[in-house]
Amino acid sequence: MSGNFDATGTELVRLEEISKDYGAYRALDSVSLTVHAGQVTCVLGDNGAGKSTLIKVLAGLHSASSGVMYVAGEEVAFGSPRDALAAGIATVYQDLAVVGQMSVWRNFFLGQELTGFLGRLREEEMRKIADQQLREMGIELRDVDVPVASLSGGQRQVVAIARAIYFGAKVLILDEPTAALGVKQSGMVLRFIAAARDRGIGVIFITHNPHHAYLVGDHFVLLSLGRQVLDASRDDVTLEELTLQMAGGGELDSLGHELRG
Repeated sequence: MSGNFDATGTELVRLEEISKDYGAYRALDSVSLTVHAGQVTCVLGDNGAGKSTLIKVLAGLHSASSGVMYVAGEEVAFGSPRDALAAGIATVYQDLAVVGQMSVWRNFFLGQELTGFLGRLREEEMRKIADQQLREMGIELRDVDVPVASLSGGQRQVVAIARAIYFGAKVLILDEPTAALGVKQSGMVLRFIAAARDRGIGVIFITHNPHHAYLVGDHFVLLSLGRQVLDASRDDVTLEELTLQMAGGGELDSLGHELRG
């Protein structure tokens, strides 16, 4: 079941002119992006930029008001998150769908437990698989029987991401995975994102941190008030340019002149 793909560069998901309206409010306005195997696409923007809405459309939580989405070259219209998962698109949200008092291995297989005769849980097999998958991705835990609540924030993120990869995710959407983490734990998650990319996963990294994005990103899409204001590959933009665009570009320069009189 473990995800490992060889077709690096293959188009996995393409959005064309996606818009989303909530009544009279337009949360997304003609956003386009393409996700390739073995690449990290970073979607950046401040609060209210449209990142959460984009996630919901990609994850099948909401339908787009207009525009088209393609998966593996075929037009799709997701009616639910189950449809997205069936298409190989998995989302790891910032608030993490883990149960703190349950063990690491139980969380790893939560809702997809391995069973044997008369529905009996194959506990030892699940322990071994969880431990092996985490080790392969660079995370060595003393014991996968420990509760998830005892792990650091970075380790919890890694468990959730590793679970998604093991169960066949070809596209992995990460919702602000480093937002509440310190430097060391952020580094752990960023290494894990790079490891997922190296396994051929197409990663969509949602973040408001341009420094984190630039460390692992291959392509950058910047949203502002629902509009796409930047679409650039790593070769076409520097960290300084990305940071300036994120901060408002020319508007920031104008404000600086105003404040200095």
